[in-house]
Amino acid sequence: MDRFTEMQTFCAVVEKGSFVAAAAHLNLSKAAVSRYLQGLEERLQVRLLQRTTRRMTLTEEGTLFYERARQLVDGVFAAEDMLQEKTEHVQGTLRINAPITYGVNHLAHLWPEFHRQYPQLKLEVTLSDRITDVVEEGFDLAIRISQLPQSTLITRKLASTEIVMAASPKYLQQFGTPQQLSDLKDYPIAHYSYWSDGLHWRFQGPNGTESVAIQPWFVSNNGESCKAMALAHQGLILQPDFLLANELASGQLLRVLPQYKALQLGIYAVFPSRKQLAPKVRAVIDYLVAALA
Repeated sequence: MDRFTEMQTFCAVVEKGSFVAAAAHLNLSKAAVSRYLQGLEERLQVRLLQRTTRRMTLTEEGTLFYERARQLVDGVFAAEDMLQEKTEHVQGTLRINAPITYGVNHLAHLWPEFHRQYPQLKLEVTLSDRITDVVEEGFDLAIRISQLPQSTLITRKLASTEIVMAASPKYLQQFGTPQQLSDLKDYPIAHYSYWSDGLHWRFQGPNGTESVAIQPWFVSNNGESCKAMALAHQGLILQPDFLLANELASGQLLRVLPQYKALQLGIYAVFPSRKQLAPKVRAVIDYLVAALA
């Protein structure tokens, strides 16, 4: 069986959320999609998807395989597109949406060089921490930070980030250093309101997956605001390492309970469709992949 088709089919099932939707997207029958997935799992001798009558989820092995398979499938399409559209001119207006802090700290300095490479392309970059509807709001591309974007959009992984629990030395001196996860319920916390688990922080610890209910005194939809509370010795925070890297390196903030690992998230470019992808969108995706590698 064609390995490329197996991987392409597996990626479509993951991204579309069902065998039926994947079959329609690939112009295959549902039976063919099922056959490709079964052949892939049998060849790898591992289950990639857990399937019930109500839902379908990736196994741990499936998540790892998806990321690599997506890169390989994208690479094949990119190679074909590079030859097919080599002479096409990159121009027009490119509308991009990105999270506020990541957009300011990690993307803003990349745009001048991108403009030098594509001087006839106009950029409109909108920063927002809410999840925008790329199609409805007219964006060509969005940057998402998540475990795996679950939508009908196409994704391309750009980088990874680890979620870190941290506090200032003065804060830990005042309130004491937590010794176990359950201690956190008694600590002043500055909480990010878009956290996927609400008022629960979930970790992989010495005893497997654990979570703790928190009672924050400060809640914000912006990570920089939470970091400001931590730097003012007013809260313990859970934020991505790209936001805290300088403060952790300087000692202004310290990792708390490092034996507990929070989520590792992917940083993805998401866009509506790979078919007839505009040269301007392909140009910025390739540029970001190289710049953030």
